[in-house]
Amino acid sequence: MVRIDVSYDGNLRCTATHEPSGCTLITDAPLDNHGKGESFSPTDLLATSMLTCIITIIAIRAESRNIDVTGLGGSVEKIMGDSPRRVGKLEINILLPDGIAIKDKAWLIEQGCCCPVCLSIHEQIEVEVNFI
Repeated sequence: MVRIDVSYDGNLRCTATHEPSGCTLITDAPLDNHGKGESFSPTDLLATSMLTCIITIIAIRAESRNIDVTGLGGSVEKIMGDSPRRVGKLEINILLPDGIAIKDKAWLIEQGCCCPVCLSIHEQIEVEVNFI
């Protein structure tokens, strides 16, 4: 179990503190929802969690088989939906580095798509994951 403490700082901004490490991050309401958009919004963090979870799981699995994933990266685009306002779609692109055997790439893709965040996302959110 991990505890995260949050304080409301005013002006639609929060500071979250990761209790085990003491690391903090700031969230801000987005421009299209009354905020200043000066930091990650809560829904940006959801999108970021999805991408970083996939990449982290790929890296963990690659390490278990001594597969070099130097250069692994990606991007995510969050598309909001209406009625109710929610994340409607996540478009994720994962860049797998060159030099990985085809069978290893297939296995890493399979493993990455089984990350805990992927398995926790509500089925109403459309998720498109592309491996490049």
